[in-house]
Amino acid sequence: MADWWKKSVVYQVYPRSFMDANGDGVGDLKGITQKLPYIRDLGADVVWLSPINQSGGVDAGYDISDYYQIEPEFGTMADFNELLQRAHELGLKIVMDLVVNHTSDKHPWFQESRSSRHSAKRDYYIWRNGFQGSAPNRMMGYFCEPAWEYDAKTDQYYMHLFAIGQPDLNWENEAVRREVYAMMNFWFMKGIDGFRLDVINAISKPPAAVASDGGKGANCENGPRVHEYLREMNRETFLKYDCITVGETPGVSVGDAIRYAGVCSNELNMIFQFELMDVDQDIYGKWTSKRYDLRDVKRVVTRWQEGLYGKAWNSQYLGNHDQPRCVSRFGDTSTPEYREKSAKMLATFLHMLQGTPYIYQGDELGMTNTVFKDMSDVRDVEAFNAYRLYVEQRKVFTHNEMMRFINLRGRDNARTPMQWSGETGAGFTRAEPWIGINPNHTQINAKAQVNDPNSVYGYYKRLIRLRREYDIITNGEYKLIDKDNPCVYTYTRVACGETLLVLCNFSAVAQSAAHAEALVKLRRATRLIGNYPPETAAADILRPYEARVYLLE
Repeated sequence: MADWWKKSVVYQVYPRSFMDANGDGVGDLKGITQKLPYIRDLGADVVWLSPINQSGGVDAGYDISDYYQIEPEFGTMADFNELLQRAHELGLKIVMDLVVNHTSDKHPWFQESRSSRHSAKRDYYIWRNGFQGSAPNRMMGYFCEPAWEYDAKTDQYYMHLFAIGQPDLNWENEAVRREVYAMMNFWFMKGIDGFRLDVINAISKPPAAVASDGGKGANCENGPRVHEYLREMNRETFLKYDCITVGETPGVSVGDAIRYAGVCSNELNMIFQFELMDVDQDIYGKWTSKRYDLRDVKRVVTRWQEGLYGKAWNSQYLGNHDQPRCVSRFGDTSTPEYREKSAKMLATFLHMLQGTPYIYQGDELGMTNTVFKDMSDVRDVEAFNAYRLYVEQRKVFTHNEMMRFINLRGRDNARTPMQWSGETGAGFTRAEPWIGINPNHTQINAKAQVNDPNSVYGYYKRLIRLRREYDIITNGEYKLIDKDNPCVYTYTRVACGETLLVLCNFSAVAQSAAHAEALVKLRRATRLIGNYPPETAAADILRPYEARVYLLE
């Protein structure tokens, strides 16, 4: 089957915040269907839906209580069928989120599992005896809390790498794997075009992680049988369909990525790595005001561009439902001009790299982080757990410090409603929204941009069009230029005697571009795109947040 996904652009929809068609303050499937022409007009050709399955409501859909049903807040299976049909009519492919490291504690499997130590489904989950009156071991989960929860009815603990309401499935149990593959084939037979696999590299637990010995536990990423499971999954599901598969895989190296998504791996098409997302972390992880260093960004991106070339396929992203808004994090929102210029610059940087680009809803408008005045404005379980741990328990941060970090790095920044218009409700809803709308929707919204070729939206359209027109953007080999420059990111892509030259100023100060302009003067150059008018450009100067792309022949 053709690797069509290498030429594709993926648009991620967070259903709860995309479009509310029935007026209850929550986005839904009918709302997504209404807005599919918008996505098609942008130029994307794959739509990734964050979870739409029936959920326990603990972690924004990532705690599934029924894999075969639609979350009632989002609509019905008939609504999904309509969405899928309309998407295919428009030439769009639909990718679903597959959450099978864990389920909701409301899932019937878990309800039966916890009913008795002798339950037929007891071994569907990971249960252990305590150690000396406490948890089996001291392993911590991803959400700032212990990875074990005591269940009094059966006097044992169950593992949950995420929230307490998200018990981990036991992939050692073949019956669990058969259930998962049957469910996946159900959705493929309905006509979906692929899966994004949530934290899929954590499904195989090392022995130390599940030991009931009071020890530290172990990292569950890239466990001992994970590749065996994914090759089995591939045989039982993916190989039967012309589909796209991307695995969310925290804690991976380039070598790991090649094992997961190499040209001969027989596992996945590509993975999401987190090394770039961790480039500005500090001693307490994401809860910091530390600003990234561009030289670190170059180091990370270059390692992945060079390391996977010809061996595996990159997935390119600067934001998603788990990250703050990319223009607030990597760009500059201090003025409207800088916000617009830096949003376009970041898009240029991303879309000219080798790999499939992922656009998170609203980034094509330059949507920004919002302001959460207090914890009452927050909805994310991760933020609540972090506040409890670092403010109330350990007293590492003050309330004001933690609110600052949540405003900078919290996941809710990406989950505020899509800004369709400047009207009350941002064109998203006629009701009280489930989470507050960013007040800047009156200036930043789709209605103001879709017919303006000079807008951020218009610029994204031009970038996506270039991917269709120039194979070098898909196939060219990456080379970094001027690696120690702390403000300017310059790289080339080379293929078949042509060179693509990409220049991006990541600063608010004009920078020299002499090192790159020398290349332009030596060869016949065509300027493909830029975020400043070309007639005003000084050849050897990059203005604040300026981006330029040349094709050199």
